[in-house]
Amino acid sequence: RIGAVHSVVFAGFSAEALAQRMAAANSAYLVTADIGKRGGKTIPLKDICDAARNKLNVESILKTVFVWERFYQPPTGDDLETPGFIAHPKDVRMNVLVAQQRPYCTPEWMDAEDNLFILYTSGSTGKPKGLLHTTGGYALYAAFTTHNSFALQEGDLFACVADCGWITGHTYVVY
Repeated sequence: RIGAVHSVVFAGFSAEALAQRMAAANSAYLVTADIGKRGGKTIPLKDICDAARNKLNVESILKTVFVWERFYQPPTGDDLETPGFIAHPKDVRMNVLVAQQRPYCTPEWMDAEDNLFILYTSGSTGKPKGLLHTTGGYALYAAFTTHNSFALQEGDLFACVADCGWITGHTYVVY
């Protein structure tokens, strides 16, 4: 809840698909992890992001790439330039940044019709289409469908195993 429009991309997509979505959204920032796990396999997310930088002129629009290190050990101390797997000057270690911040961040209040996120269709039937969701309508729909689809009661435990890169996971895992 920082007030920035975000675009979520399925972690199983290629560097080309990531680059297409980043270029279409004119993404200035990229947030990723060094690796992901899917079906017992390790997905080299950072490598995919690095490859995407070299496609469709994405590197020219990127200001910063924030990398959450899950596999590699984060540097000790507060030196953001410590050598490691991060080899690009625009890369920032999220583990280090988060450790330096206060534990609570005041949310940015948004109007109901302010843009919230762009989620692209898979592109299986043609060129992927970016669907822009607004803050109030999407949040209300997520709350409404959660309540009415799952009949949750106070004290219930809810889990959603859908990937966050698809609308179901984005709705019921992220929001």
